[in-house]
Amino acid sequence: MKVVVGTRGSKLALTQTNWVIQELKKKHPMIEFEIKIIKTKGDLIQNVSLDKIGDKGLFVKEIEQQLMDGQIDIAVHSMKDMPSSLPIGLKFAGTPKREDPRDALILRQPYKSLEELPVGAKIGTGSKRRKYQLLKLRPDLNVVPIRGNIDTRIKKIEEENLDGIVLAAAGLVRAKMTDYITCYLPIEQMLPAPAQGALAIEIRENDVTIQQLVDSIKDVITEVQVQAERGFLLGVNGSCHVPMGAYCEVVGHQLKLTGLYGNEEGSQLIIKTLEGSVESPIDLGIELAQLVLKEYESYEG
Repeated sequence: MKVVVGTRGSKLALTQTNWVIQELKKKHPMIEFEIKIIKTKGDLIQNVSLDKIGDKGLFVKEIEQQLMDGQIDIAVHSMKDMPSSLPIGLKFAGTPKREDPRDALILRQPYKSLEELPVGAKIGTGSKRRKYQLLKLRPDLNVVPIRGNIDTRIKKIEEENLDGIVLAAAGLVRAKMTDYITCYLPIEQMLPAPAQGALAIEIRENDVTIQQLVDSIKDVITEVQVQAERGFLLGVNGSCHVPMGAYCEVVGHQLKLTGLYGNEEGSQLIIKTLEGSVESPIDLGIELAQLVLKEYESYEG
């Protein structure tokens, strides 16, 4: 049996896809896997910020089309890049164990932490979620937009004379580039994007064979966290136009979900936490979203 796996062509996307294939091979050594690289709109337009060219889905639509057309059997994405709902006919198979969900700072020498940065330091990030949480911690910072893959963003510290950049720790861990990390930003200070650090393995809805194959590497705790965090994303109808984040802790049979939502300018940032049962993670996410939106509307009103 041969399984074709679709992915973007970036170093990180290929690293993630190869990791998934290795994990699957451990369970199914007889299966042959082939990687197919697919270019997405997000890859082709590199010089414009994401919120100017579209919405979540910029890095997945072309891959999903090939999955629906039967040209690939599995698509591997970063879960945080996935829109809140999938196209008809597609679904997620088992989610493997999550990598570190935190954000990380990569700073120019000699700085060792956010606190050490000079007044007015220039920090690069393409994310409004990161930008406005940084400014909450350090209102004096000059946060500037950057895009590109991990290597490109790191080079921009020199090229654009930045004092540092913020990246997802998971990507740096997977790409074996943790030497670049100056410090990690605790979740209490920098709430991650929903499902940050988790991989999305997307398949056709009716493909039972592939579903069983992928489910062999699923991690139950990760699945619950992702469902709760994406429940929040669905509930706020989140996009890359507004700052929005979520993180779910699993404590025994209870979930503790924290969500962040704000306006485009970042002048309103609402963070709330809600606890609920491990049995209904999506409902908890939607309930928290309703609480946050209610408070948001009362501010805006």
